[in-house]
Amino acid sequence: MTFTPRTWVVGEVVSAATMNQEIRDQFNSMFGAWTAYTPTWTASTNPALGNGTLSGRYMKIGRTVLCEVTLTTGSTTTYGSGVYSFGVPVPAAASGIDPVGTARLTAGSTYIGQCSLGSGQSAMNATFPASGSPASAANMNGTAPATLAAGHILRMFITYEAAT
Repeated sequence: MTFTPRTWVVGEVVSAATMNQEIRDQFNSMFGAWTAYTPTWTASTNPALGNGTLSGRYMKIGRTVLCEVTLTTGSTTTYGSGVYSFGVPVPAAASGIDPVGTARLTAGSTYIGQCSLGSGQSAMNATFPASGSPASAANMNGTAPATLAAGHILRMFITYEAAT
């Protein structure tokens, strides 16, 4: 919803404008366009986007957040060091559950993984299968699951409960 619904009082005269705002507008907000935002991209030593692009968009319905992040690296992107984290638009609820979504890295080959957001956190990370049998998972960084270079694309999508 776009705002907190009003509290009605006994004997109140309801107008068409009030009904439109409280019912029609709230309902329509669930079918509206997604909201764009610019995610943060951090690590132990932060990467620098350079001429790459980093974009996000989300839809919030009540306390449910649908979030999509896309990173496209450029020729002047530097990759820093350590595990990558990507900011989400709304902090997650401290529910004791870590939501998991999908991640896809196109870097010469295509790597299919997952993104996860810790309970009560404001940033998610991507995890991809590492080598081994059975395969374990490793958090994404500048060299895992592949050494990043210009034109590589990371896409993530997650659904989670917002803190508010």
